Amino acid sequence: MNKQLILALSKGRILEETLPLLADAGIVPAEDLGASRKLLFDTNLPGVKLVVIRATDVPTYVQLGAADLGIAGKDVLLEHGADGLYEPLDLEIAKCRLMTAGVKGCEPARARRRVATKFVNVARRYYAEQGTQAEVIKLYGAMELAPLMNLADEIVDIVDTGNTLKANGMEPRELIASISTRLVVNKASMTMKHDMLKPLIERLRLAVAARRKTSDAPA
Repeated sequence: MNKQLILALSKGRILEETLPLLADAGIVPAEDLGASRKLLFDTNLPGVKLVVIRATDVPTYVQLGAADLGIAGKDVLLEHGADGLYEPLDLEIAKCRLMTAGVKGCEPARARRRVATKFVNVARRYYAEQGTQAEVIKLYGAMELAPLMNLADEIVDIVDTGNTLKANGMEPRELIASISTRLVVNKASMTMKHDMLKPLIERLRLAVAARRKTSDAPA
């Protein structure tokens, strides 16, 4: 195990945007991830393996050393906490915003608010920093339904285009954080496997920089 690196990838949208970036960095799975039921994959690089897991599990796998490094959204990292993790690189993919939102035209409650979210820790910190009392209700999906059903006054959720909010008569309110996908590294691995990790991180850094240069170039 000391002679290999395990890179944990987040399932879903992040995976779809991660694979082309990995290819740009010269890191290619040995088989089609979408066509296999396997969770652990070899790559074209000797000693580098990929594991595909739920996005919310990536920080735990890396933090506890089951994976040496991982790719996860900043929203997950904010909710999970970053103890035991280095965050050396913003991969600049899967960008979105973590925001409060409520029913359009309705003023947010000035006193105690009921807030529905899956980002419980983030929400509690945010409202405490704002000096607003908040009862945080944990939900796992369909956040927009909570205010419509009088379960909550507002929600804390990821906003991409805002179309889902609009379709449900809601609007974004306050920005909590701008979100993108980050590379995280286990602190012990950074020390013990530095000679293996450094070139891999550099591959990714160069791939991100090349993409940024291309996107910044005049049309």
